[in-house]
Amino acid sequence: MSTRKLALKGNQSPDDVRSSRPDESILRKLGPGLITGAADDDPSGIAAYSQAGAQFGYSLLWTLFFTYPLMVGIQVVSARIGRVSGYGLAGNIRRHHSEPMLYTVIGLLLLANTINIGADIAAMADAVVLLIGGPRHFYIIGIGVLCVLLQVFISYQRYVRVLKWLTLSLFSYVGVVFAVDVPWLQVLRGVAIPALSLKAEYVTTVVAIFGTTISPYLFFWQASQECEDLRSVKADKPLRNHPEQAVRQLRRIKIDTYIGMGFSNLIAFFIMLTTAATLYAHGVQDIQSSAQAAEALRPLAGRFAFLLFSLGIIGTGLLAVPVLAGSSAFALAESFRWRHGLDLTPLRGIRFYGVIAVSTMIGVALGFTRIDPIKALYWAAVINGMISVPIMFVMMRMVANPKIMGEFVVGRRLSILGWLATAVMALAVGVMLIQMII
Repeated sequence: MSTRKLALKGNQSPDDVRSSRPDESILRKLGPGLITGAADDDPSGIAAYSQAGAQFGYSLLWTLFFTYPLMVGIQVVSARIGRVSGYGLAGNIRRHHSEPMLYTVIGLLLLANTINIGADIAAMADAVVLLIGGPRHFYIIGIGVLCVLLQVFISYQRYVRVLKWLTLSLFSYVGVVFAVDVPWLQVLRGVAIPALSLKAEYVTTVVAIFGTTISPYLFFWQASQECEDLRSVKADKPLRNHPEQAVRQLRRIKIDTYIGMGFSNLIAFFIMLTTAATLYAHGVQDIQSSAQAAEALRPLAGRFAFLLFSLGIIGTGLLAVPVLAGSSAFALAESFRWRHGLDLTPLRGIRFYGVIAVSTMIGVALGFTRIDPIKALYWAAVINGMISVPIMFVMMRMVANPKIMGEFVVGRRLSILGWLATAVMALAVGVMLIQMII
């Protein structure tokens, strides 16, 4: 049957039919979810996982299996909000909530993202110094400028392809495991029988792991990228107004997010496993930065493992910093109704790209201050965990609101998963704060 005849069925246009064909490859279905998941394993995340493996061995591996369904649930929620409504999270908060709530959420996001950018750039520069030597501050500036140029001068479609290729850098952490001896029976015991503790160090590390796997910038980025995809494909429309596209798009979001978050947690598992099998096994427990973890691996696991670990830090940073700066730019642009989008020319999107440039350069400037980059990496994850709770609460309210989602309000299963993720994050942060007070 011709495309035009198919279009007459269900009052669909030829473009709608082309956009809803089910014969796309898995690779084509991967986009916002895959990139979001890969960006989750940024240098601050690597620092948190490295510290967990070095300090607690295999006893925290269970957290990555526990957080996976929660991570999937909340990221599917963010993606659906963007694809159904045609607006990102900030745009929907502006349209349907009070200004104080909007400015509070955006302010928290910008704070966490800026700290994260600074910590990630510093970690990447440290990794370059470990590999080839040279002036650290020069690398900090160069990395910051490169990240800005990639977003400003590359079109959205090409930029997405660049980010997809950068996700391959994460496989370096899989390679590291095969360069070290791993006691797999102990690994299975650590996964199957969680060794729980209420000690302050343990609870803070758990919150750091949760905060780097379930992070606010990931929510904003994935929702905004669904909107970017809508603008980049003429046939695709917000599902609220074009429900005939829902079956394909919601299936794609599900596949994309399940694979992207699975990939993210798999790499995190290998990072924690590597540091547990090497650093923890040899009594090296005071590791709080990704570069420090890489350096410590060299005498214990050999130069090959050290090289892979260091290259992974640089590759994941190049992926994560643009995502962090981009999520800030999308959020601020939607809040103040600026033109936004990675397909805009620099002149047309001057304020949008200005946010990317300024936030990245502030991150660069942090590398020249006396702020300890080791502590910044670790606490960036903790801060993300803390501010994710109110943002997740707002998201769950939005996805159940017919004014935003129309007939695509969240179903019972996804609602339970999303609220469970919110409750778990709130509980973890609450326990950590109590530990700090007492």
